[in-house]
Amino acid sequence: MSNHQPPFHDSEDKVELDTVTSNRKQEVIQILKQVIEPTLKNNIVSLGMVRNLRIVDNYIYLRLYIGSHQQQLQAEIQTALSPLTWCKKTYIQLCTIPGVKTTLAVSSGKGGVGKSTISVNLAVALVLAGAKVGLLDADIYGPNVPQMLSLGKSEVQAIATPNGQRFLPLVAHGIKVMSVGLLAEPDHPLAWRGPVLHKIITQFIQEVEWGELDYLLIDLPPGTGDAQITIVQESPICGVILVTTPQEVAIADVRRSIYMFRQVGVPVLGIIENMSYFINNDGTQTPIFGSGGGQKLAAELQAPLLGQVPIDPSICTAGDTGKPVTLAAHTTASQVLMEIAVALKATFSQ
Repeated sequence: MSNHQPPFHDSEDKVELDTVTSNRKQEVIQILKQVIEPTLKNNIVSLGMVRNLRIVDNYIYLRLYIGSHQQQLQAEIQTALSPLTWCKKTYIQLCTIPGVKTTLAVSSGKGGVGKSTISVNLAVALVLAGAKVGLLDADIYGPNVPQMLSLGKSEVQAIATPNGQRFLPLVAHGIKVMSVGLLAEPDHPLAWRGPVLHKIITQFIQEVEWGELDYLLIDLPPGTGDAQITIVQESPICGVILVTTPQEVAIADVRRSIYMFRQVGVPVLGIIENMSYFINNDGTQTPIFGSGGGQKLAAELQAPLLGQVPIDPSICTAGDTGKPVTLAAHTTASQVLMEIAVALKATFSQ
């Protein structure tokens, strides 16, 4: 009788091996979901801190995206996975920004909703609330942060550190600031593509000497393209704040952004509705762009509506002159932004 093997023998072995690997991966994920981040009181998988999880033979590989104060999670993961009899070793690659405790992204589905304005004023509000704050303007196509903070003509320096050359952020209103707009020629388009774009973004995340920060806010480009995905995947963002305006067109674009963040496992911390209403001379409110969009989206996402910022001509003037409106404590807009900053501090306080 022939000893000929069935023609699909190798394929069957591969399917069986893939099934074992898949089952082991699910087993690891379930164990990792038992590791709780103490500040946010949620598991590290749901918080998007575990990425690039792979099972190769009898080894576990993963990336752990953490803040500077969360180093103990590495040991907790090793302990949690140690009972796995099939695992010979777990390799954990720590991904963090030295000195930075909490990294938050500020995003919008479309341009023109005031995302950079919110980023700048939220950074100022956090400083006024007593936090050490950095602001990374990662909007590589329209970097407006330098003008909003009167840094348009400033020069960025590179310094030598034990880890090599690092950009030294500038300081404005107590905020450490880095922006691609500080490196580009004035009035020239930033026409970067592909590998060059990826390299620049990676440098901005990994090669800035921030020092000790409580919060690093990253002002993302609008939309859901390569630049946004690269920033989210390469940085230890622990949550995103979405900026929208009340009208349905803006809300629809925000939904697309939400899908992207869910795909990469970054939780949505809340929504800020900008240009919510105009305050008339008699104190009444007129919803120029409609009403209820932010509340509708918050209910849909089961995420809090962090605040509703009114339309105020002083916000535009403040942005053009480099003096953020949050510095003017008497305005309704500044009060709303301060309340948001205080709520964020309460969320991330130890």
